Amino acid sequence: MRIDDPEDLAKSFKLGPLSLGQQNSRAGKWFSRYNLTNWLINMKPPSHREELRRLRQEFRERRQQMRREGRELLRQRRELRRMGSRGRPEESRAAILEAAACEFAEHGVAGARTDAIAREARVNKALLYYYFKDKETLYGAVLDEAFSGLKETVFRVFDSSAPPREKILAYVSAYFDFIASHHLYPRLMQREMMRAREGQSQHIDKIIKNHIQPIFSRLSQLLREGIAQGEFRDVDPAHFVPSMVAMIVFYFSSAPVMQKLVGFNPLSPNRVAERRAAVQDFISAALFRPRAHEAQGARS
Repeated sequence: MRIDDPEDLAKSFKLGPLSLGQQNSRAGKWFSRYNLTNWLINMKPPSHREELRRLRQEFRERRQQMRREGRELLRQRRELRRMGSRGRPEESRAAILEAAACEFAEHGVAGARTDAIAREARVNKALLYYYFKDKETLYGAVLDEAFSGLKETVFRVFDSSAPPREKILAYVSAYFDFIASHHLYPRLMQREMMRAREGQSQHIDKIIKNHIQPIFSRLSQLLREGIAQGEFRDVDPAHFVPSMVAMIVFYFSSAPVMQKLVGFNPLSPNRVAERRAAVQDFISAALFRPRAHEAQGARS
């Protein structure tokens, strides 16, 4: 059917006999309605089309982002599975030692659980025993890791060419900063000292030989040099060194008690900085002899 044929158009709508004018009039009205309906169906406002285009683009971008995130998640899972195997021994061992340090500091050797250590380190228990044959061996490795880190830190100060006054204050600062950044160290040290006092420590002799004795010897030598140069008071290293250590370590190990006594958190950054300055000031006052110009200024 031709759409511009009035007769056929009239028949399709079952119209009766119409004059030519009636036919043209009705056909024109029908074409107007047809065109309007067609426009409403097929045409959308420009703003609506732009909104659909924007939504489609956002959907595509989001889908691509989800795919990237999914690939990254799979990669991380593979890395975790790989770390929990013998494929990356250094990372696995370090993770075990870090988790074990927390467990031993919190519960001691007797109360620590290898299941909890393996879970925290995200390795299987068999791998833990692959690196460390038993819990006591793991505990010894944790102690060695802690004390060796301290030794390396303070030996960098001892090996410097600074004069005695500067070097002793640098030692105090390095020791303090190490303890401040390794909060578990004081608790591990205290637990091990208690075990040694009770004759239960299997590691104290090795720790003293490899770490504590070398530090004590170098620090005692520094004190004697300062005394010989007239910079330090004539102190006995056997008494002065433990006093220096206690001033630093005890502050952190007694933090829970101190918080109840003083009413603030002693481990907040500001309070730790205050303590650091106070320790340096106390040791300076206890150890340093006044220099000539300082003594003259005091007398005047």
